[in-house]
Amino acid sequence: MPIQRVAITGASGLIGGALVSHLKSEGHTVQKLVRRSAVAPDEISWDPKTGTVDLASLEGVDAVIHLAGAGVGDKRWTKRYRAEILNSRLLGTTTIAKAVATVKPKVFISASAMGWYGETGNRAVSENDRAGDDFLAAVCREWEAAADLAGDVRTVKLRTGLVLDPTGGALGKMIPLFRFGLGGKLGSGKQWWSWITLHDVVRAIAYSMQNPISGPINLTTPNPSTNQEFTAALARAMHRPALFPVPSIALKIAFGGFSDEMLGSKKVLPEALLSSGFTFDYPHLGGAISALVDSQS
Repeated sequence: MPIQRVAITGASGLIGGALVSHLKSEGHTVQKLVRRSAVAPDEISWDPKTGTVDLASLEGVDAVIHLAGAGVGDKRWTKRYRAEILNSRLLGTTTIAKAVATVKPKVFISASAMGWYGETGNRAVSENDRAGDDFLAAVCREWEAAADLAGDVRTVKLRTGLVLDPTGGALGKMIPLFRFGLGGKLGSGKQWWSWITLHDVVRAIAYSMQNPISGPINLTTPNPSTNQEFTAALARAMHRPALFPVPSIALKIAFGGFSDEMLGSKKVLPEALLSSGFTFDYPHLGGAISALVDSQS
C-alpha cells in the first residue's frame, strides 16, 4: 500500500480514533482537522459554522476523510436536537466538500449512514435502493448531496451500520447490562440489525482509499441478524441469560425519537464492497461477538 497523507475530521470519535491508529500503523501521515487553532504539526484548523478551512495546510493531501457530526443516539430527539443532527452534517460536509473541490485530493470519503434506507422490514436493500421517508433518511439525502460539492474528486459515501466495539456505541452500552444478567431483546426482537465490527469498518475505509470505489458503500456485514439473534449471541458469549426483554414503550420513554431506530428494521447488504473484492474479517455474528467480548477479558 503506497504511503499517503490523509486528513480526517471527527478523528476523536469511535471510528475516527480507530482509523487514525490504523493508518499510522500502516505508515501513513495523518492530520486531524480540529475546530480551533491548530497547535501541532498534525492538526489543520477548520470551522464548519463559518465554512472555513485552512486550505494552505490541506494542500497536497492524498485523501480527505470526513467523519464529524452530532451523534444520533447521544440525546433525546427534541426539535432543537433534530436540527443539530441535520445542521452539523450539512454545515460540516458542505465546508469540507468545497475545500476538497479546491485542493483536489485523490479521494474524498464522507460519512453517511444506513438510515438512508428508512424502515425496510424483512426486505434486503443494497446501494442501488432508494432513500426512505423518515427523519434520518431525509438527513442522509441532504448529507450525501452536500458531499457531491466535491465536484470531480472521487467520492465515497459511507452508509455505516451498527458499529460493534466493546469500548463504545451500542455494544459498549449493552455489555454492562448483560454482565449483570439484565440484558434482553428490544421490543419484539424481530427487527433486523445490520451490524459491522469497528475492526472491519476501519479496514473498509482504508480499502476504499486504495481501490477505485466511488459512490455509496454500505458498511454492514453480509450477514445481518435480528435483534433477538443479536442479544442471544451476546448472552452466550458472556455466559449470562437474556431474561429481561425491554418493552417498546420503555425505549420510547428513555430515548424518544431514537427509539424508532432501535425498534426499526433495516436489512442492509454490502453489495458494493463485496463486488469490489473486499473480504470481512468478521462476517458472522457469533465469531464477531465472541472476539469482542473476549477482548475485554
